[in-house]
Amino acid sequence: MKDYKHLLELFLNHLEKHQAGLSGKLPKELYEPEHYILSLGGKRLRPLLALVACDLFDKEPKLALHSAMAVELFHNFSLIHDDILDAAPLRRNKETVHVKWNTNIAILSGDVMMVKAFQVLELYKNSQYKKLNIVFSATATEVCEGQQLDMNFESSKSVTVSDYLHMITFKTAVLLGCSLKMGAINASAGKKDQAYLYEFGKHLGIAFQLLDDMLDAFAQDTEKFGKKPGGDIVANKKTFLLLKTLELANKEQKDRLSKLLKLPAKEASKKIKGTMKLYKELCVQQLCLNQADKHTAIAIDYLMKVNAGKSKKEKLKNFALELLNRQI
Repeated sequence: MKDYKHLLELFLNHLEKHQAGLSGKLPKELYEPEHYILSLGGKRLRPLLALVACDLFDKEPKLALHSAMAVELFHNFSLIHDDILDAAPLRRNKETVHVKWNTNIAILSGDVMMVKAFQVLELYKNSQYKKLNIVFSATATEVCEGQQLDMNFESSKSVTVSDYLHMITFKTAVLLGCSLKMGAINASAGKKDQAYLYEFGKHLGIAFQLLDDMLDAFAQDTEKFGKKPGGDIVANKKTFLLLKTLELANKEQKDRLSKLLKLPAKEASKKIKGTMKLYKELCVQQLCLNQADKHTAIAIDYLMKVNAGKSKKEKLKNFALELLNRQI
């Protein structure tokens, strides 16, 4: 992140001004939750990528500030609503918006953030606004589709690894691709370069989510990972690891897994231990890593096709690899 520290600071200053404009705004129940969730921190990866993409083509990164803000507002709107759907009590170790206020306020505050995300893009001139709005609208729709697929998976008995990869592509990965493409549009990059950067971001996002799956089960440094391992196992989340286990298991192993999946919350430690034993028997950790490596390689191939300076592409490549090098 240090290579792009100046770009991150540029966005954070812009975000601070946005938040200052929310202070005292009425009705307070509508705008205080927006200020709150934007204050919870995070890597600000998505807005940063918009600035990075603009800089990649030797244009002033500030040209992409409104695109960066649109992506950040949309991302945080989705977090508010996702937390409601998941009945999550905490977000970055703080109360979620629906817990701190209530569900109705959280829904409405999230709604206004989504509206603002699109309004921000109106600050660009007509020709650029139209291009940005097309990619942003398509991505917003896909993110919602991905979230619905994720919820559908909870009750479906026929989810495949291919289904899962499609879901995480929409729910998580396309927004990274969108951020980069919007930054490229702000830099007036050619259509091919816009497309290459979009694919770079998309495959980077897929790899990142696969590694997140793996870390949820196998992380050793829980402080660095940021949450307690085994949460996906306890929740019967249909991750790559679980789906690959179901695909590869013999009858005896499937019977064991079936019993583990039915264990109540009070037997969480037994459930985690038994499921992890199956994961190790079937070597699904390595298979997950292989899949992440595959998408990382695809991402880098697309980046190398971009018509931009070699040193800047190398810096972005190293940044991407640094993001994926998460300790387990």
